[in-house]
Amino acid sequence: MTQEILLVEDNPRDVELTKLALEKANVTNGIKVVEDGVEALKFFFGEDGMSGCLDEECPVVVLLDLKLPKVDGLEVLRRLRSSDKTKRIPVVVLTSSNEEKDIIASYDLGANSFVRKPVKFVEFAEAIRQLGLYWLILNQRVPNGPRK
Repeated sequence: MTQEILLVEDNPRDVELTKLALEKANVTNGIKVVEDGVEALKFFFGEDGMSGCLDEECPVVVLLDLKLPKVDGLEVLRRLRSSDKTKRIPVVVLTSSNEEKDIIASYDLGANSFVRKPVKFVEFAEAIRQLGLYWLILNQRVPNGPRK
């Protein structure tokens, strides 16, 4: 079973551009989209905060926007890194923000990468292609099993 990419993005245009760029890069992983931080947290931790995705259902990588409604991306990242269940899932902050404070906060909270969304589609598609190549093919994932 090919594991999915989780795209946490509230802008429908950016969702479509990301899907198109991944398709253009021949990425065959499924893409699950959630539109805000609350949906992302429910995906990982369930309605009760204790269930959510199982190991084999958790995404291979999370592409996380920072400027989200309800719960922002930094809080989502904070929660992902504070749980044994999700702390090792690669999280790539994919955002239009270029503010130094966002870059620092993202890395301080445990982001694996910070990528600013290029404005031009050709540049955006190339950035997504490289992200797919690295995170889906080259990167060695943590094996499933007991977490300490």
